[in-house]
Amino acid sequence: MTTPRIAIVTGAGTGVGRAAALALMKAGYVVTLAGRRKDKLEEVAAEGAATQGRSMVVPADVADPASVKALFAAVRSAYGRLDLLFNNAGIGAPAVPLEDLPLDKWRAVVDTNLTGPFLCTQEAFRIMKAQTPRGGRIINNGSISAHTPRPMAAAYTSTKHAITGLTKQTALDGRPFDICCGQIDIGNAATPLTERMVQGAGVMQPDGRMMQEARMDAEHVGDAIVYMANLPLSTNVLFMTVMANQMPFVGRG
Repeated sequence: MTTPRIAIVTGAGTGVGRAAALALMKAGYVVTLAGRRKDKLEEVAAEGAATQGRSMVVPADVADPASVKALFAAVRSAYGRLDLLFNNAGIGAPAVPLEDLPLDKWRAVVDTNLTGPFLCTQEAFRIMKAQTPRGGRIINNGSISAHTPRPMAAAYTSTKHAITGLTKQTALDGRPFDICCGQIDIGNAATPLTERMVQGAGVMQPDGRMMQEARMDAEHVGDAIVYMANLPLSTNVLFMTVMANQMPFVGRG
């Protein structure tokens, strides 16, 4: 019997994290579902189990170092190894002029979107370096905002640009230990967070106009994650952009 591959997905209860977790379960991974809302994680676990998917629910807040350590300790205790980490959990801040963004909102976004993935990457390195066979893969959720900002999104945009640096550094530092790191930049996946894009006047564009934007099925993101995850550790997708074809990204602004 083939040894199952072990994965952690943060922010697994909804949206892109849910889609990725379900796709990985379908592909045969045993997925640890991490997130702040246990009820949502349990819903994803039940949905995966309905098609023979295997998972473990571990409520966790990536902005809390103790919570991150407990998450990875639970995985190490249950499975003894880790093959894949999808650093997906993230939050935004209120859409206000840059000078009006409260410092506590800025710090909350940085703690979750940047420090959280860094802490998770540290713990993943500790497991992946020590296990036999050695190595594993880390995938970071960069977002289209890792390339091009939206209006009044200083905190989110800054953290997503920083994730690109973390991805490159992780790929470099992981190379001697067979640890791959890549980034998936997602544009307008159809999740609860993007409902506002197709409602009413839509969302603000760089020229100040409001416009509804096209979205894509989040399942396509899950498929892309599985593709990246299933590559041998001799091969890495450093950056991949998956986006709704009609979204105003190419040529934005």
